[in-house]
Amino acid sequence: MDRRQFLTTTAGLAIAGFAPAAPAIAQAKTKIRVGYLHTVAVDGQIWTGMDRGSFAKQGLELELRQFNTGLEIFQALIGGSLDVLATGAVLSNFPARGQGKVFLINDIEVATAQLWVRPDQGIRSFADLRGKRIATAVGTTAHVFLDRALRANKIDPKEVEIVNQSMPAAVTAFVSGAVPAVALWVPFNVTARDKVPGSIMLADASAYYPQAAIIGGWAAANDYYEPNQETLAKLIRGWGEANDYIVANPVEAMESLQKNHYSQTPLADINESFKAQKMFTAHDWKRMYADGTVTNWLQQSTDFFMANAGVKEFIPASKYFDPSLYLKTIV
Repeated sequence: MDRRQFLTTTAGLAIAGFAPAAPAIAQAKTKIRVGYLHTVAVDGQIWTGMDRGSFAKQGLELELRQFNTGLEIFQALIGGSLDVLATGAVLSNFPARGQGKVFLINDIEVATAQLWVRPDQGIRSFADLRGKRIATAVGTTAHVFLDRALRANKIDPKEVEIVNQSMPAAVTAFVSGAVPAVALWVPFNVTARDKVPGSIMLADASAYYPQAAIIGGWAAANDYYEPNQETLAKLIRGWGEANDYIVANPVEAMESLQKNHYSQTPLADINESFKAQKMFTAHDWKRMYADGTVTNWLQQSTDFFMANAGVKEFIPASKYFDPSLYLKTIV
């Protein structure tokens, strides 16, 4: 068929009511810069939503950037290189200083924080820790847990020497024998367990739940939050779909995460990480946003961070956490 025949044929089809469909115009997606930690408690919903198209369905394109600690992520957020972040207990730290607005909660880190010790260096109980060095990342989920664990076992945190390191460095110090104890978060427990034969987990954060719940979630940059409510509502909807899929299908969800994003970690360890957190459906979270439960949990961690840093004037969780966007988005 030459060009003239083609034009005549298509014109005839149009007259007959069978005009060929116009090519679909791809909708431009809204890009959002996201910082995250590579641990199931933090990025589980992110990867599940990416893989299942939950965020794409909302017209979002997540530009992901991985960090080692929540402290590093907040520094990037404050510096302007991120729009939002997902992290653990540090969520209760910087926003209390006026740096970031909390708007979405991932889960309760029930047992993600753990204290591992080396019996070969004479540590078999909390009492043995007095005067000893404990490596951890100060100002993080692991630090909050360590403080509570020590106090619950009648040890003043001043009676131990806390060695402040990035989590990879802290675990390396434990493995090498430079320190006899480490407060960490999963999946770093796998290294402590496998590389130090005979090492034992002295306690995990589940011993202090729910009185001392540690929660992780999302915060937005101050100058991003108000002008981008519509985009953040889309993020919440995409998150909600991914979150509820995990809650309803944990076996399939963990298998997918291990296969696609944690291939170097055995499935058994991924399942262990998943069990170390407590998740709720998007609608169950809605009730806890509305009745002040989430605010109270955030405030508990904030009180620790501010006391530890000697900060007397700070923003309470009731001011830095805004539940309103979630409450009107999840219907």
